[in-house]
Amino acid sequence: MTHMANWIEKSGGEKAAIAAIAPALRGLLVGGRFCHVRYEPESQKAADLIVDTKSCADLEEVYHRLEQPAGRIGQSIATIRIQGLGDFYLSNPVKKKGGRLAGRVCLVTGGAQGFGEGIARELAAAGGTIVIADLNFPLAQEVAGFLNKDYGQGTAVAIGVDVGDEESVRSMFEQIVRMFGGLDLLVSNAGVLRAGGLEEMTLETFEFVTRINYTAFFLVAKYGSRSMKIQARFDPNYTGDIVQINSKSGLEGSNRNFAYAGGKFGGIGLVQSFAKELVEHRIKVNAICPGNYYEGPLWSDPEKGLFVQYLNTGKVPGATSIQEVYDFYVDKVPMRRGCSPVDVTRAILYCVEQQYETGQAIPVTGGQNMLK
Repeated sequence: MTHMANWIEKSGGEKAAIAAIAPALRGLLVGGRFCHVRYEPESQKAADLIVDTKSCADLEEVYHRLEQPAGRIGQSIATIRIQGLGDFYLSNPVKKKGGRLAGRVCLVTGGAQGFGEGIARELAAAGGTIVIADLNFPLAQEVAGFLNKDYGQGTAVAIGVDVGDEESVRSMFEQIVRMFGGLDLLVSNAGVLRAGGLEEMTLETFEFVTRINYTAFFLVAKYGSRSMKIQARFDPNYTGDIVQINSKSGLEGSNRNFAYAGGKFGGIGLVQSFAKELVEHRIKVNAICPGNYYEGPLWSDPEKGLFVQYLNTGKVPGATSIQEVYDFYVDKVPMRRGCSPVDVTRAILYCVEQQYETGQAIPVTGGQNMLK
């Protein structure tokens, strides 16, 4: 086995090697902190820099060879060929558009509808490059198309993912690294809700809700933080953000909704624990705990929405119509309205821009839940 094949194998194979090289190149970029790095198999086109890896025994030696011309990467060097692996193309979207998130790569899971779609749209308006990841891939493509139309081509891409499946999550982040070289903001938004009391709830339903609302956050944090760690290693100014879209039900128990509330309570425990572990890599981890988004499909879907579920399960005593269920919940909010994606995105932007905050669960509930 050649040295080159040896270091690729030690890295975990070709996909893992690409996932290790692209974020390093992105971190080494000079004068363009949020530049993008796109991977393609080695082509016949000329490259600005060819890195000879034939004699490299491991990934650390490859990193060392990349660091040698680091001052020119992103300036005179825009195409880098790693022999035996492929070509990496550098671009600077920051110069093309401004905004608070200009050039940042932002992932929104569950981004094809509801809160996720609204958050993705607001992040795009702030200048971010958005990855719409959703189990409903055709709908994710549709949303990405709308964002590209409204904010310019290259604003958004769609990826199909099942956040409860480890291989699907791993593949999603491999695709992101191949397209952009890394990640700056991970919004873990995908979630499900199945209401029901102890007698109605089945083990199958309980485990499904827990897998999507709790276990999936572990998976996206595990695989999403990998490229962030590499970027931080090579860029002393890099800061990454992981934001879980939690719920006010993660701050206070929810009657006949324990599967959802339990997963959300656990999510805050993960947020605090991940924050302590990842802080040394300059990755902040926070949770946003929104109030109810009454206009979104989670609540208003005429067949599966929470208004229908809560009416059918008797969660609102005496309610005989969806309107009565709606009135019951609005009456609980001091500001007399539901939470919107704009409200949540403002909290996300706070998390990104506040450099001295991690491990927090931030309520955005119109005064319904107040910190003690």
